[in-house]
Amino acid sequence: MKSAILLPVLLMVSFTVHAQDEMMVPVTGGVYTPLYGTSTAQVQVADFYLDALPITHMEYLSFVEKKPEWRKSAVKGLFADERYLASWDGDLSFPESLKKSPVNHVSWFAAKAYCECQGKRLPTVDEWEYVAMASPTLKDAREDSLFNLAILRSYEKPRTYLQKVGNQEKNVWGISDLHGLVWEWTLDFNAIILTGESRNYGNTDLGLFCASGALGANDLMNYAAFMRYAMRSSLHARNNLATIGFRCAKTGKSEKD
Repeated sequence: MKSAILLPVLLMVSFTVHAQDEMMVPVTGGVYTPLYGTSTAQVQVADFYLDALPITHMEYLSFVEKKPEWRKSAVKGLFADERYLASWDGDLSFPESLKKSPVNHVSWFAAKAYCECQGKRLPTVDEWEYVAMASPTLKDAREDSLFNLAILRSYEKPRTYLQKVGNQEKNVWGISDLHGLVWEWTLDFNAIILTGESRNYGNTDLGLFCASGALGANDLMNYAAFMRYAMRSSLHARNNLATIGFRCAKTGKSEKD
């Protein structure tokens, strides 16, 4: 009798894991020069997987159903400020119009917990920037002025977090919505400016993103990247903003490979 009950459960778990992996896209690693660092200090990015789309409110609902400690009324103040899931009208409910929109008002701690619950992790800054520099036709489109202009214009649009995911053109990796919907948490979002861990608010190099900050940048014309790094510099791990969401990554190759 126990084996008869166990089999459907195992099949359900297997299907869930497989479905999660199907939503991920393989990214072939390579070398790139990040915005900050010496002009010759290139970064090696290993092969990894990244979610094709940002996590939606509907997907996050499944998470808080399984993990009640991350529900709106239960989350600890240490891990999320008072704006956590501000657009939700209850622990397990939100407006129907948000169902396929990127989840927002989630802290770094919450995003990290979500990804770990899926057997994944948040992407690093280098992984995220490596994928985000790709256009629909080029793996590195940073020297394409039209590509950068389109990103900057998308950052200027209001209330983009209300849009549905998946409506933008995919880049060469098959990944979309990296720009133009929400900013996205990364695993080491404050690694450029902090020497301590993410809850230590006292070690910020505030000069990095003032005029003096440009002196350490490798590409003075990459305004879109400046904006992303500046945004990350302003965050604390327990912050929850309308304009920030996340997606998950996975190290190495999946079992289907």
